[in-house]
Amino acid sequence: MLDPKKQNELKELLEKSQNPIFFFDNDADGLCSFLLFRRWLGRGKGVAIRSYPDLDEGYAKRAEELGADAIFVLDKPVLSKAFVKAISEMNLPLIWVDHHNIQGEDFSEFSNIVSFNSSDGLKKGEASDPVTSMAYRLCGNKEDAWLAMMGCIADHHLPYFVKEFEEQYPELWSSNIKEPFDAYYGAEIGKIARSLNFGLKDSVTNVVAMQNHLISCKSPRDVLAEVSGNRTFRAKYEEVKGRYDALLSKAENELDGKMLFFSYGGETSMSADLSNELSYKHPGVYVIVAFEKGGITNLSIRGKGVKGILAEVLKNFEGASGGGHEDAVGARIQTQDTARFHEIFNREIGNGK
Repeated sequence: MLDPKKQNELKELLEKSQNPIFFFDNDADGLCSFLLFRRWLGRGKGVAIRSYPDLDEGYAKRAEELGADAIFVLDKPVLSKAFVKAISEMNLPLIWVDHHNIQGEDFSEFSNIVSFNSSDGLKKGEASDPVTSMAYRLCGNKEDAWLAMMGCIADHHLPYFVKEFEEQYPELWSSNIKEPFDAYYGAEIGKIARSLNFGLKDSVTNVVAMQNHLISCKSPRDVLAEVSGNRTFRAKYEEVKGRYDALLSKAENELDGKMLFFSYGGETSMSADLSNELSYKHPGVYVIVAFEKGGITNLSIRGKGVKGILAEVLKNFEGASGGGHEDAVGARIQTQDTARFHEIFNREIGNGK
């Protein structure tokens, strides 16, 4: 968590801005972080970040188009230097709110950027608050506990306010929840949280409409209620869920010893969602979900200590990149290297290959 001094600094920067633009990572943690700040502050616009692995320069133009007077980046662990430079040249403050412990670009030459990271000062192995938890601490709106809970469990984190949430929304919780994904996959609040991840896979226009609907929701029951304001969102959720369920079923057939490797293609990536659920359903197994598109394969990988394993494997691939949490990482390689990556990873974990 942020210490009180840093939390007050962030709060002052939010309150000072009159037209803040929030760039958030394209998942439930990022979206719910934006929604918490937006509902508390009463102003600002949200833009989902779809560039990977970094927040690229093209988004600076979006900030200019929207007339930003301050830029807040939420839950995005990598910023490109070109983006930071472009925002600096626009004389805008850039406030980076994150929880990942990573080594990236050196931005010390830019005086406009300030970072708020809940992983700062933590010892190895200690868990940091996701950005939704940081936002909920700062905003303090008890009626928005459901939004914060969705972002936290989607990011595999049981937050400090579990008991408070359970008392407020017992019908959305379950008595046998021991870990975050028990709630994400087994409780009603998890179903709603997963609908947000699916909704974020829609067009930019429809994602903005979804954001506006969520800003207006009075309770979690409003999210998927059959009202005109969320018709497109509900339709997209059902469409994406159908495709997701079909892919999940296919992936289940790829379990091989200590490894489950599943490769697929198409227009829409669902790799993080698939790898999370497969890892939850198959504890102790290393899960790799590979999304192939345009000669590039993006890998979503889950498993005990997988960050260190990935670092060793990537030494064999020129131009490859990757990183993330200790047990959950992402990587990018050339599609022509996918089979070799599978083989080397298998050998690294001693899977009999």
